[in-house]
Amino acid sequence: MKRFVALCCCVLLMGCQPDIADIQLQIDQIKATTSVSIEPYPEFKRMPVFEYQAQDKRSPFQRLSAGISEAPVVTQKNCLQPDFKRKKQPLERYGIDALEVKGSFTAKGNKWALIQSTDGGLYKVKQGDYLGLFFGQVTAINNNTVEITEMLPDGTGCWQRKQAKLTRASKAGEQNNV
Repeated sequence: MKRFVALCCCVLLMGCQPDIADIQLQIDQIKATTSVSIEPYPEFKRMPVFEYQAQDKRSPFQRLSAGISEAPVVTQKNCLQPDFKRKKQPLERYGIDALEVKGSFTAKGNKWALIQSTDGGLYKVKQGDYLGLFFGQVTAINNNTVEITEMLPDGTGCWQRKQAKLTRASKAGEQNNV
């Protein structure tokens, strides 16, 4: 049996003679009939030299120094303003379109909602808590929805209230949950 296998291997190897004359003839015919035209590189216009003239100005990538202050915020009297001095709550780092309602429950007479952020954090909120980027305050918690009142700047230094809802049916990242 070993001799038969060795004989078969020898026969197969003898069939692998490098006879490439036919292939070489075909390649020569293709090269003779095909003409290659290479377009010249395009001419590039020389651009004028630009000299940077703002070396003496403040770099936009550095923080303002103590001597330079930002433009003062002009506020009108007797218009709606959020409480800027209030300590921010954890859910105020997220836009409300990045939050999902996962459930609600009642404990010791208080209605709570479970809110999940896009980074996987799960938070509980009650009426009066803040969430969202625009000073959103939870105004009501129902079985499937959390109602929020946000405060949006109107461009004149005042703020306007806007109602929004988060529902269990909406998913984070969708625009229909605001």
